[in-house]
Order: sequence, then structure tokens, then C-alpha cells
Amino acid sequence: MEKKNIKHSAYISEEENTLNWQEIQNAFKKSFGSEVYNSWLEKISLVKEYNDYLILGVPTRFFRDWIVSRYLDKILEQVKSFKLSLSRIEFKIIEENKQNQEFIKIDELNKVTEIKDSILNYNRLNPNLNFNNFIQGKSNDIALSYSKRVCEHISRYNPLYVCGGVGLGKTHLLNAIGLELQNDNNVMFISAERFMYHFIKSIKKNDMVNFKDFFRKSAVFIIDDIQFISGKESLQEEFFHTFNSLMDKGSQIIISSDRPPMKLDRVQDRIKSRLAGGLVVDIDIPDIELKEKIIRKKIEEIQNQFKENINLNNEVINFIASESKTNIRELIGVLNRVIAFSRVHNKILNIGDCKNILKDVFNQIRVITVDKIQNVVSNFYNISLSEMLSQRRSRPLARPRQIAMYLAKKMTTRSLPEIGRRFANRDHTTVIHAVKTITRLSEQDDEMKKNISQIKSLLLEQ
Repeated sequence: MEKKNIKHSAYISEEENTLNWQEIQNAFKKSFGSEVYNSWLEKISLVKEYNDYLILGVPTRFFRDWIVSRYLDKILEQVKSFKLSLSRIEFKIIEENKQNQEFIKIDELNKVTEIKDSILNYNRLNPNLNFNNFIQGKSNDIALSYSKRVCEHISRYNPLYVCGGVGLGKTHLLNAIGLELQNDNNVMFISAERFMYHFIKSIKKNDMVNFKDFFRKSAVFIIDDIQFISGKESLQEEFFHTFNSLMDKGSQIIISSDRPPMKLDRVQDRIKSRLAGGLVVDIDIPDIELKEKIIRKKIEEIQNQFKENINLNNEVINFIASESKTNIRELIGVLNRVIAFSRVHNKILNIGDCKNILKDVFNQIRVITVDKIQNVVSNFYNISLSEMLSQRRSRPLARPRQIAMYLAKKMTTRSLPEIGRRFANRDHTTVIHAVKTITRLSEQDDEMKKNISQIKSLLLEQ
């Protein structure tokens, strides 16, 4: 008889735990760092241990939602290193005066199906990623505007496809849409990676009927990082039919990716066509003005949360904003580093201090080589490196080649003859022509300007 058919009694008695929870907590502190551990993870208690899952106690619903949205995958990874058979974690909200209760009703643990239970634990909407705390600027105002319109008129823009580089706010917008619509609609919010996980799990358990029913009944279907389905044919097939089923019943679909639909590599043309058939909006790299607004907002949040005064003057804020060249996530990381240094040394920092603190970060960001440019450009345009370096002059190959030469001139210290040699021994005059051509096109063609911006973002992120 399979394990899932075993009958349980109404109550489960407390048994001796085989896991050493204190040892796991020590691992949390080492892995997450003292600040995160002391603020959030230290308050997690082990309520019950089973062979394949754990029940962990947290003091409040807010604690549970915060931990699930930010740290759950890494927590599961940590506990699996102590017990390989663990496959999921459930959270139970325990009031302080009830943390020692000895019995747990099994009915409380089985209110939802396995798929739904796992979805809830891994893909909860984060209450902190809402429209109110999304900082608006020139790089994201269009995406923000249409995200709000979707909440006012479901299915008017369908699907809504939000694209942009890593760490620019795509997931924040998708989460905000879900929060806005969840009170009156059945909202499903999931990453493409987690969608694949449940797809494979359902196939192995011969449970595809429940899988299809669960995902196709949502009124609002939000899927993050759709580029993850690249090259996975069976997953693409299921996504295609799920997409069509939701569209037929009038559900709103919102999707995010790191690139536009037609540039998704190894994705079926029929899927790309459907994704491009809705409204495609993009988020660009933030300008200095937006980055300064984000820094000031983050400082305000930290001060409110930890009740402490953070003294960073305008010059330091401008320095951090101007020197952080990639994305918002990296910007916040740099800010946290500066604040931590200021807190530890109890001093008001100047630009000289910041340069010293961040010299390794900013130097690392700027390591751009011709090889790196060639690889990123060829991947962006879905052509092989050998094709881009070949002597063929067709437009689909010549234009990416010119862009790569242009970026090599702008972003490296290589001379024109050196760049020419790295492009299959081409003459330096060819490089000059490429630079002039792309400069002119980027000034006249918005699509070219946007593509170059996205490629620069990819180069600076890696």
C-alpha cells in the first residue's frame, strides 16, 4: 500500500524529534547573516517533524508571509542538508502561550490538496510589494501605468507582458497586481520554475487531471520569469494549452520575462506569437533621479523599521546613485553595505569613505571584455558566435556584429585595430563604420536604442 493511502488518527502525539533544531538554527545564522537571522529566523520553532516535511511555528501571520516570500526556498535547502527526505515546509502560527501544546489536529494539516498546499507555501503574494511602495520614474512609468489599468479593467490588455533586465522591478509589479485583485478574484501567482516543478511532479504521480484543473480555474494567472520554459518542449506544450484555456474563459494573464516575446530563445513560435499578441511593456535601467528616490525611500523604511537615524548626505546619495550602473537590486545592496559600515563605525560618511568601502564592488562591475560583449550580443540576437564573426553580410548577422563592435569601442579600452582583430581580423575602418552606423541608428530608432540599453544591462549584470 502506498504511503498516501495510510489512514491517520485524529490526533498526532508529539514524538522525539530526530533533527537538532538548534544546530539548524546555527546554520541559518551562518548562511543568512546575523541581521536577517536575529530579525526573522531566530523566532522560528520546530513544531513537528515528519519523514518528508516539517511544521514550523512562527508568532504571527506577517512573520509567516515575510519568511515565505523571501527566505523559504533557502530554508528548505538548508534543512534538506540535515535530512534529505524533506520536500516541503508548512508554517503554523503559534501564539506565545500555545507554543508548548502537545497535540496537533491532523485536520488542520490537510485542508487543501497537495498541489494547492505547496503553491501556497512557495508562492504567497508579498504584502510589501504593492503599488504604494513602487517608486516611479521615467524607466518604469509606462509599465506601472498599464499594470494599474489591468487592475481596473480585467482582460482589456491580455496578456500583459512585462519585460526588463534582472532586478528592475518586474516581480514587484506582478505582485502588486496580484495584491490589488486578490480580494475579488481567484489569483494564481507562480514562477515559471515552480510551474515546471509541479508539472513534473504531477506527471510522476499520474495526477495531470488535478494539475490542469488547478491552474486553469484561476481568474487572474500571473507567471514570473517565463524565459525559464526555454528549451523545455513538454512544459511549453502544457503552458500553451493552459494559456489558451485561460484566454477562452476570459481570465487575465500577466507575464514577466527578461526579454521581449519574439526574442525568447528556444520557445515555440506559437507561444511567442500569443505572448506578443497582448500588451508588451518594458522596464529600462533606472536613471540617476529614480535611483536617488529609491535610496531615500529605502533609508526611510529602514529608519521606520529599526527606529534609528541614518545620516547620509546628498553628496553620498548622489555618488551611490551615479556609480551603481546595473539594477535596483544591486543599488540596494550597495546602500546596505554603506549603512552597515556607518552603523558599525558610528560615523557620518563622506564620498571618500564610500569610495573606499565600495571600490571592490564598482571595480568588479566594470570588468567588460570584447569576448564578453560578443557572447552577450550573440545570445541576445539568438545567433551563434561563429555566425556573428563570419564573413556573411546578411542583415540578421551584420547588425549584431556592428552592435558588438560599437559596444567594444564604448565599453572597453581596446583600440580600433585590436577590436577589428577580435572580429575575425577585420580592418579598423570596418569598426569605425560600425560605430558610426550604430550611433546614428540609436539616435533615430527607439528599438535600437532600447536593445543597446538592454544589452548593456546584461553586460553589467554578469
